[in-house]
Amino acid sequence: MAALEELRVQLDEIDDQITELFQRRMEVCKEVGEYKVKNGRKVFDRQRENEKLADVASKVEGDFNKKGIQELYQQLMSMSRKLQYKQLVEAGALGRLPFIRVDELDKKNARVVFQGTEGAYGQAAMKQYFGEDVNSFHVNTFREAMEAIEEGSADYAVLPIENSSAGPVNEMYDLLDEFENYIVAETILPIVNTLSGLPGTDLSEVKRVYSKAEALMQTTRFLDAHGDWQRISVGNTAIAAKKVLEEQDRSQAAVCSAYAAKVYGLSVLADQINDDPDNSTRFIVVTNQKIFLKNASKMSIRFEVPHTSGSLYRILSHFIYNDLNMTKIESRPIEGRKWEYMFFVDFDGNMEDAAVKNAIRGLREETTNLKILGNY
Repeated sequence: MAALEELRVQLDEIDDQITELFQRRMEVCKEVGEYKVKNGRKVFDRQRENEKLADVASKVEGDFNKKGIQELYQQLMSMSRKLQYKQLVEAGALGRLPFIRVDELDKKNARVVFQGTEGAYGQAAMKQYFGEDVNSFHVNTFREAMEAIEEGSADYAVLPIENSSAGPVNEMYDLLDEFENYIVAETILPIVNTLSGLPGTDLSEVKRVYSKAEALMQTTRFLDAHGDWQRISVGNTAIAAKKVLEEQDRSQAAVCSAYAAKVYGLSVLADQINDDPDNSTRFIVVTNQKIFLKNASKMSIRFEVPHTSGSLYRILSHFIYNDLNMTKIESRPIEGRKWEYMFFVDFDGNMEDAAVKNAIRGLREETTNLKILGNY
């Protein structure tokens, strides 16, 4: 048996040959790309690639080698496609993405909608981004907020999409898919829950606590220390505060923000009762205009992939190849197609970056129903 070092020498010789052949292959791929640019041909030819994979598998023996050679050629063909996408972008085949760059949002004259009622965290997030004097109104549901900006009764909506402890707001992902509205900004609001009641109320008087279900879960340890309190879920934390005020019952309290307590004239009976002291919610600013701020640094997209082994893995390679940092991925079921999913991805970048254009070109070719949700 050959010594290990001798085997390594043989591998090095083989690798040198593979490296030379790889460079030769990429030169030919470059010529293929030039032809496709000149003649307006599509880069991705699924049938041709499947035929190639079947052909190379037929030329080796053993299941392990057949699978291995197909994986190798999937990567080789992926590199070829990415080179050709780059050539298309450099030739201007992608052009400008259908979004208009703006220097800033017109916050002063904007009409903004939020979900909930006076004192809601959504209102606090809206004022955090647009300022205290923002012209605003509120609606009962996220859908109504999306409808308001779609029909033009509001310029922007401020809506929650993710909480640091409770996770994503799934309904928002579904609505971003359904409506032709786009993310233009985000703001992160610290969530500091209090227990608030009527002025003069003592903790010993409390028997029932009202709040949004998520807020009750986020304050479990504090509430568990008062095991005799009844916990009752309502639409949101501001509604809970409003209920306590309207019913004037000192045995009732609300888990809500200090902001909501102030709006409804309640007293804070216990402050900072969160289980997680660093709890925060990410709110997105949404509009019906295809615009992005010139200093935008995050992209959000949505797409579908074939329901086959390795399809998502191959799609995500576009981010790696273009050195784009993917910061988040979520999946949602596709209505009417059991066990199939759409994917939502956030990654760092600006629409005017060459790397972003290159990645978007590849994603458009190789995914289904790609939608750019915004650059912010």
